Amino acid sequence: MTTTAIPPEAKPAPATAPKRRPRREREGAAWVFLSPWVLGATVLTLLPMAVSLYLSFTDYDLFNPPKWVGLRNYVQMFTEDPRYWRSVVTTVTYVVIAVPLQLALALAVALALKGMKRGKGFYRSAFYAPSLLGASMSIALVWRAVFNDGGTVDNLLGTGGWVNKPGFALLAVALLTVWQFGAPMVIFLAGLQQIPAELYEAAAVDGASKWRQFLSVTVPMLSPVLFFNLVLQTIQAFQVFTPAFAVSAGKGGPADSTLVYTMYLYDRGFVASHMGYASAMAWVLLVVIGIVTAVLFRTSRSWVFYASEGDR
Repeated sequence: MTTTAIPPEAKPAPATAPKRRPRREREGAAWVFLSPWVLGATVLTLLPMAVSLYLSFTDYDLFNPPKWVGLRNYVQMFTEDPRYWRSVVTTVTYVVIAVPLQLALALAVALALKGMKRGKGFYRSAFYAPSLLGASMSIALVWRAVFNDGGTVDNLLGTGGWVNKPGFALLAVALLTVWQFGAPMVIFLAGLQQIPAELYEAAAVDGASKWRQFLSVTVPMLSPVLFFNLVLQTIQAFQVFTPAFAVSAGKGGPADSTLVYTMYLYDRGFVASHMGYASAMAWVLLVVIGIVTAVLFRTSRSWVFYASEGDR
């Protein structure tokens, strides 16, 4: 048996790995794609924040050059402005009323939708619609008409117009926020659908009632979603403006009962032209929201349950 030698020039060349682009070239391509976001974040967020921080230490009226006054705006805010503290109390009261009611209603509707076999998509869209419309000024004006003298609430309950009563005006504003429960409802519904059915079956076998299943299965398994909604809605509630502005006709009345923090900030900055003072208020609000968020994250360790923790 004879063998034929293959000429060296006829042998297949060994496969070579494709050349990788230099690291600097790859980083350059990444920065090209990131540049629109970086430019937008710098020009529209970071730069305005830096200017606002500087203005918070100045006396600036939008028409004349700012004059450096140091901490005077902050001292005046905390020690010489009673309306500032009324706006703080009003905002905290609003958050305490609106956020729990909104989350409770969102969870209740999500539980009802979870058990539906037909029409779930329609009802989910219908309940979500107020979240898209509720932040608009037109809806807020309609809400004011509903709770005004001679409005729907007055005709049904005979209590008079809520927007003209100091004890009810803030509640009317809070109910507008509660009505916009669609976004947290959708998130709750997604979380409920991820809970294994075996957990409910095991609880039922052990004789647990529906209420006990809700407390022992639904709440712990849904706690990460509940925590997410709580943080998100709390941050948004501290920044409420449009409902209070529309219901009170931009005055925060009656008797400053709807004078939320952002409305007073708007009044100081754009009505009274004290932009330096308004900038100081904005930074205090930012710090307070950061502290509240940090507290929520800190306390979440004692009541938020993650399924992966049970496998450790």
